[in-house]
Parts: sequence; C-alpha cells; structure tokens
Amino acid sequence: MSTPRPYLARTPVALAHRGGALYGPNVGLENTMTAFGNAVDLGYTHLETDVHLTRDGRIVAFHDDRLDRVTDRTGLIRDLPWSEVASARLVGDHAEEAIPLLTDVIDAFPGINLNIDLKAPGTAGPLWRLIEERGLHDRVCVGSFSQRSLSHFRRLARGRVATAAGQIGTALAVLAPRMLSAVLRTPADVFQVPTSVPLRGRTVEVVTPKLIEVAHAHGKQVHVWTIDDAGEMERLLELGVDGLVSDRIDVLKDVLTRRGVWTGRD
Repeated sequence: MSTPRPYLARTPVALAHRGGALYGPNVGLENTMTAFGNAVDLGYTHLETDVHLTRDGRIVAFHDDRLDRVTDRTGLIRDLPWSEVASARLVGDHAEEAIPLLTDVIDAFPGINLNIDLKAPGTAGPLWRLIEERGLHDRVCVGSFSQRSLSHFRRLARGRVATAAGQIGTALAVLAPRMLSAVLRTPADVFQVPTSVPLRGRTVEVVTPKLIEVAHAHGKQVHVWTIDDAGEMERLLELGVDGLVSDRIDVLKDVLTRRGVWTGRD
C-alpha cells in the first residue's frame, strides 16, 4: 500500500462509533460530549460521528435527522434553529446531555481524529469551511451514504482531506465484480463497509479476502462497521482489515490489546 494520510497512518484504526453507543457508561448518551469523552478516556484517537445542519446553519454532531428517537424533544433538525436543538436532552442512566456542536467536540479534544458522515444535504460546504478555519485537514476522514454530498465535498477539498468510498457503491462493486475497477478509480482513501448486505432474501458477504487484496493493491484501506462481537472482530482482523468501527469500544480495545495491535493511547 502507498503511504497513507496521517489520519490513516496507524492501523488497525479503532473507531468509536457515536462515541461508543453501547459501552456501558454511554448507553442512552450516544453522540454526546460524555460519550466522546469516555472514548477518549479509554485511549481512542478516532471518533465517529454524523453531522446535520440546523435551520440557522450550525453543524451538530448527531446521528438521526430527527430529535425524536433519543431526546426529549421532537422535530427535524434542519427545520429547527440551534437554540431549540440545544435545549433537547438525551437521558442516560446517570446523566442528561445536550446535543453538541461539532466545534464543541473539536475544542474539547485537541488532536483527536474525526470520521465524519455527511448525513444531510447541505453539510458539505459548511463542513469544508470549518475544516479550513481550524486546519483539520489531516485529522478528518469524510464519507456519506449520499454520493452527491460526497462528490460536493471532494470538489471543495480538492484532495486535501481523506475521504471514504460510498458504502453503497462499494457493496455493489462486490456484488458485481466488473464494477470493482471503477470503484477503485475513485479518489477515496478507504472503503467503509458492512460485513454483508441483504440481497433477494439472502446475505451476501461484502468483506472478502478478494476485496481486501484488491483494495490494498490500489493503496486503499478497508474499515468495517459496526462490529461489537469479539469473535467477529478477531475474524476480520485475521482477514486483514485496516480498521473497525464499534459501539462496544471496551470490547474492541480489549481485542486489539490482546493481539498487541492497539493503536490508541495507553
């Protein structure tokens, strides 16, 4: 593989999904400052988050497009001003937490790396301006399920930031191998994919030795989400994946430490 960007330099990359949503102290508090802080306290150097825009253009670190599922408020984030989104609360076993701005996360954890999913239309431009203002070019990897959003971001970034291949495109390439060469010609630095996808009543494996071999031959990494079982983590590491995204950040750290390949802080 070619020399990776600083964000991808140490593998296997251990990514705390929404801060580690199923880690005991984080249950009920996904994507909050408490969750992100607990991941950093465990030694994680890479945090995963989705981003949305409020009606008045503030970038929030939050997974859903609506407040309904995990907070005490309702409504689409894009329809609400930041003042209303900021008043929503997530309730965990021992704490209540507000939804953070992306800048809150950046400011609270200097030097942390962020895997950012453009979850809503219109986020590419504001995110790029923030990256430029804060000099975050080496500390982020940007992906999206929306190829339109991802393409917009890449046009703005002009190769200065690591990006992930669209998950759907990668999965389709595995299902139709003739498409794989086209996917590999994209400017993405990493494939971020699930282990498998459902297709016509059956399950088709996405993460295969062939995908990893071909990706590595083209200088690209393979990161797999969302893996919470220790046995599955071991299996994927044996296959040669370059990163794992997990809600069970305690389990992932234990597995990587036991194998002698923990790349976070001690």
